[in-house]
Order: sequence, then C-alpha cells, then structure tokens
Amino acid sequence: MAAIWGGFLLCIAFAAAPAAFAVLERAQAGELVGRLFALEAQVALATALLLILMERRLARDTGSNNLSAEFFLPAGALFCTVAGYYALHPMMEAAKAGQGSWSFMTLHAFSFAFFGLKTLAVLALAWRTSNNSKV
Repeated sequence: MAAIWGGFLLCIAFAAAPAAFAVLERAQAGELVGRLFALEAQVALATALLLILMERRLARDTGSNNLSAEFFLPAGALFCTVAGYYALHPMMEAAKAGQGSWSFMTLHAFSFAFFGLKTLAVLALAWRTSNNSKV
C-alpha cells in the first residue's frame, strides 16, 4: 500500500503537475494542479490512517508495544498532509487575494517542502516494508 501511495505522489510531482504547466495557461494549470493536490490530500489522509491502524494492529497481535518506524513514517506523512495542505492552502488562497502577512511564494515553498517530506516518508516506508510482510 505504501508503494502505491509513493507512486501516486511521484506521478503527481514528476508527471501530472509539470505536464499541466507545459500545456495549459498558468491559471488553468494552477487550478488543475490544485485539484490534484486536493485529491491527493484526501487519499493521503485515508491511506496514512489505514497504515497507522494496520501497524498498531500488527504490533498488538505480535505483543510489541514499541512504536516503530512503520508507525512514525505514515504519522509523519499525515502531519505533512495536514500542515502542508489543510493548514497552508487557505493561507495561500488568502495571499493570492492580497491578505495575510506571508507572500504566496513563501507559503508555496513551505507547502512544497511538506509535500517533499511526505513523499520521502512514504517512499521510506515502502522501502522498509518491501522486504517483510508487516504492512
């Protein structure tokens, strides 16, 4: 599941978003990419929660009470989604309208960083779980 999620993130970052800006006008591309990120945020919430629940169930079934990387990586990805999309997106919309104290580009840079961190966390989880059947 983490590998599919990671592939989805890479597809958005390296295929869908650049292609949109290559063929559409800037405003249209921004709307399309914004919609892709909204969809990805919903998928991220569901997937991260499911992976966390699966890890906790597996830990309970094996008698392990320790929190592992298989817990913290999707939890970190979940945090990056909430902070990077649900917290920053409304601020970015306000900055486009000339409101707020931070510029759109500053907020966009933070959002980009959270998306990058989330992608790294998900890919690390996929790599960690590829050699065992934990998640």
